[in-house]
Amino acid sequence: MKKIIATVLTPIAFGLLCSAAQAAAPAAEIVRHKIPNSDFPIALAVTIPPTATIHFISGQVPAVVNKEVPGDTLAAFGDTKAQTETVLKKIKEILEGMKLQMSDVVKMQVFLVGDPAKGGKADTKGFMEAYTQYFGGAQPNLPARAVVQVAGLSNPGWLVEIEVVAAKK
Repeated sequence: MKKIIATVLTPIAFGLLCSAAQAAAPAAEIVRHKIPNSDFPIALAVTIPPTATIHFISGQVPAVVNKEVPGDTLAAFGDTKAQTETVLKKIKEILEGMKLQMSDVVKMQVFLVGDPAKGGKADTKGFMEAYTQYFGGAQPNLPARAVVQVAGLSNPGWLVEIEVVAAKK
């Protein structure tokens, strides 16, 4: 009988011990590593402690800004800056619906299509003008980020798609 009781109490005691250790240990924070000697508005890396909850937000695409034209044209969605603004606004709304903020974004993957008005090159300047409305400046929590130029997205009028990962303790 003693052996059975000892076997049952050992996991309980272990659980209590672990809970006490976690309560006593300082909570690790999300750490955003700056790019050395740079003020570029992205993080070199982000370290997420095991106590944080990680949220993966699917790629978001632009909203229609001109309903007067066909929905598969650039004119329906605007230039790269306008498209980036509507995509980041959608992401902000999604995060807020999850009780998160743009400051909780730790990783961003950006897909840009070459703009015909820019000779087929991605309009990174237009992208950055919209991006810095949300990251850098007043909102200093910068994500790690990659921006790639792709041949196209599933709608020929889209120049931008962005997916993010958010984390919160």
